[in-house]
Amino acid sequence: MKLLKTLLFLISILVLRNASAQDIVKADPIESPLHKTNVGRIIFMTDTVPLDKTTDKDFLSEVTLTPNANLSMRAFMPNSLTNLQHQMAPQQTVDQLNQGNYQFTYYVDGKQIYQENLHKGAGYARNKNGRTILTVKLLSTLHEDMWSRHMFSRFMMRGGEDALTTGHHTLKIELRPYIVEPDIKVGDLIAKGEIKIIVPSIDVKNKAIQAIKPNSGWPVSAERYNNQLIIGLNEKILQNKFKNINGIVVIKNGKLLIEEYFNGDGRDTLHDPRSVGKTFASAITGVAISEGHIKSEQQTLKDFYDLNTYQNYSPRKDSVTIKSLLTMSSIFDANDNDDNSPGNENNMYPTDNWVKFALDLKVDSLKKPYKQWNYFTAGIVVLGDILNKKVPGGLERYADTKLFEPLGIREYKWQYTPQNVPSTAGGIRLRALDFAKFGQLYKNKGQWQGKQIIPKAWVQKSFTKQIALPADVVGPGYYGYLFWNKTYQVSGKAYETWYCTGNGGNKIFVFKDQPLVIVITASAYNESYAHIQVDKMMEDYIIPAVTP
Repeated sequence: MKLLKTLLFLISILVLRNASAQDIVKADPIESPLHKTNVGRIIFMTDTVPLDKTTDKDFLSEVTLTPNANLSMRAFMPNSLTNLQHQMAPQQTVDQLNQGNYQFTYYVDGKQIYQENLHKGAGYARNKNGRTILTVKLLSTLHEDMWSRHMFSRFMMRGGEDALTTGHHTLKIELRPYIVEPDIKVGDLIAKGEIKIIVPSIDVKNKAIQAIKPNSGWPVSAERYNNQLIIGLNEKILQNKFKNINGIVVIKNGKLLIEEYFNGDGRDTLHDPRSVGKTFASAITGVAISEGHIKSEQQTLKDFYDLNTYQNYSPRKDSVTIKSLLTMSSIFDANDNDDNSPGNENNMYPTDNWVKFALDLKVDSLKKPYKQWNYFTAGIVVLGDILNKKVPGGLERYADTKLFEPLGIREYKWQYTPQNVPSTAGGIRLRALDFAKFGQLYKNKGQWQGKQIIPKAWVQKSFTKQIALPADVVGPGYYGYLFWNKTYQVSGKAYETWYCTGNGGNKIFVFKDQPLVIVITASAYNESYAHIQVDKMMEDYIIPAVTP
């Protein structure tokens, strides 16, 4: 008997050592009875209750989907993500394993609706290495900037909203690991869970198309369009299926076809369009060049600044052109789409001199001018500073005289840099009808009421595909002079458009082959669904409603 006990003890030691040897990182031990009982299960809660205070009573069996709903999920895993990935690829290092992440799969009523391989940067590496429980928020009235909330929004925008019709449904989520070697490889199921979703009936009033009131400043169109599609769109907005939409303006053949407002906005609301405002800097640059205040967009930074007086001087900075700023293709170590980039705009705003912030940046040794597109807000601030230095009376007065006054735009509001220069980073507030004037100006090749406001050649350059967009970062398309380009596919037909875009889902669309300018104002700031829902509005409702 003593020999048997000794043998069993030795076997247990070997098993523990073997289990430890199979792990590449030290994971949190599974000690909680709640964890042990629920390994492999995803449970749902109203909030992220700490594990030691969680009981079965906190588990939700159903949730009512309303704008004020809060919903969190907790996955009880058999090991940490990194160790589970290690089982798939024992030869990979921890850093290599961290190039992968979780795969989420969403089902509604047994049908797969959405699947996402979570970006490698979502979640801290230390949590992926050590945590054996994943607790995240899916819906929150606090609107935190969380990858889990953004992912759930993408699920809703890419099929979830359509599947979760009024009534009762079952939502199931499955969690798996994935690795990159170099192709993506998905592992076995880690955990899964279900919850009943109740979608209440919403009594939508005032979904009828809003009549255009007098004194819009536009001739009113008598052209017909698909009323039922626009009523359907209004219903979705009022049901909060399309969230935080503030205004829709459609100009067809130079006349006002549709003008509608939601969520407290009206005709006279000065709306913050965020980076839509960058494109105004492009327009003013074109005018300034035509009047000789700037020689051309080929002028370089050394023509305007003593770059030796700024940090991280490099002779390569001397050759940075205005054109490379206009096309987001300069060589600065800056990328607003990378949170770790030194030149990210979020690093600029807390400083007391935004131009200095930009010119102090290092150059990226791997970048070549006009070859790589990286969104660089600070570069457009520099462009605004150049304009302010070179145009008579400064940027604010010049823009009013040369752009806003000729367009009949009297009500607008700039934001300013710490040096009290109008901020070309974005945020200039206008009425939706006046954003439409700016779009129609470009549709008219720079003319307004028979007068050439912006040179025709500048509009052509602005609407030239200067550089391809990185599809994996911002989606397929092209970039001109602070204008974006994309093509919508609707009922087998292509609709190419140049457009301005800003955080929150703000857009000015100028269609290439259709007599259309479409403005959408929205305030879904920092929400991942903001641009997705506008694309859906355009593809499913607005374009088919107003085109033959």
